[in-house]
Amino acid sequence: SNFAIFLIAARDGLQPMDLQVGKWLRKHAPGINIVLVMNKSEALDEADGSLAAAAGEAYNLGFGDPIAISAETGLGMADLYATLRPLLETYMLRVLDATKDNGSTESEESKLPLQLAIVGRPNVGKSTLLNTLLQEERVLVGPEAGLTRDSIRAQFEFDGRTIYMVDTAGWLERTKEKGPASLSIMQTRKNLMRAHVVALVLDGEEIAKARKSMKHAEVVIARQALEEGRGLVVIVNKMDLLRGKQKSKLYEDVIKAVPEELQKLIPQVTGIPVVFVSALEGRGRIAVTRQVIETYEKWCLRLSTAGLNRWLRKVMSRHSWRDQAAQPKIKYFTQVKARPPTFVAFVKGKTELSDTEIRFLTKSLKEDFNMGGIPIRILQRSLSRKDEGTGKSTFSKGSHTGKVVENVPSDKRSVTT
Repeated sequence: SNFAIFLIAARDGLQPMDLQVGKWLRKHAPGINIVLVMNKSEALDEADGSLAAAAGEAYNLGFGDPIAISAETGLGMADLYATLRPLLETYMLRVLDATKDNGSTESEESKLPLQLAIVGRPNVGKSTLLNTLLQEERVLVGPEAGLTRDSIRAQFEFDGRTIYMVDTAGWLERTKEKGPASLSIMQTRKNLMRAHVVALVLDGEEIAKARKSMKHAEVVIARQALEEGRGLVVIVNKMDLLRGKQKSKLYEDVIKAVPEELQKLIPQVTGIPVVFVSALEGRGRIAVTRQVIETYEKWCLRLSTAGLNRWLRKVMSRHSWRDQAAQPKIKYFTQVKARPPTFVAFVKGKTELSDTEIRFLTKSLKEDFNMGGIPIRILQRSLSRKDEGTGKSTFSKGSHTGKVVENVPSDKRSVTT
């Protein structure tokens, strides 16, 4: 943490445990900015001196003047906000100015173990793919659909990187059946939430017969993975069944059609990688692993503020705006987190970027920084004229996420300060 609120109860007076906590904070958290807050202050009064007496006693903790609040009634919350806001703004400005290089920086997060979930409909070859990646018969496979009922977790190393894989059961459709199938659906969804990268496995032979890349269940799971902010890799399996002189045209048609149809079905994320494999023959094992790692590294990518603002000026100059007034008034642009990459556009005054402008920025980011295949989130914050002069940013309550990915839930891995 960079900041901590040290909360005490005003009406109870200073307790021995409060003194112990204060002593511990001074010894073990010298770098943390401590804000002392007296809660339950609604019963104290300035007129009879009870509030001043409680504040004087709290001052002995050694963390400066306390802020009197009542969390139950809302008393003093404006004072607490007024104290916290300049601390947070100063910290954010220091963070934004910390990076001075031009390009991207390798995130420490990208070196952490990778969590990969293998999902898909029944009998598309998920378990065979997992065995191929592990190069051992770890999972029972066969021609019958539904052999895998429980999610199976496995680990392997590739080029010095640890990868944890989860082979999920192939029930993506909702079912009224109570029992193993219903539990398998719940497990699949939980594993998808925990994953960093989701590998969606399709059946190449079915695609060739149906002349349709994805069924409804597969589109739903792909969209859910992207809305949850996960990286997505599409793997088309059973391509060995489309080889031979009589099927050569089908083979070529599938390779051409899948990326095109994928872009039509999931337009909010461009450049989703597609790998064509034969898990049964072991073909494409290295290509799948490298593509998963590449997607993960993009997902963890961090770009410097200086480089982003140089990029922003170039993007704005090369786009043909209707007139000067139509050009978005973006003061500066910065990345606030990775996993997935999340950016903030600071705009002048009360103007807001339209959905079209946010889509334009998103597309340009993907093209110029090779960030295709992962969800990108762009937030916007207003910057008043007063703040422009002082260099401080104002985080307006009216800011919102651009609708690049619809219905984006909160990311539990996000880091707050």
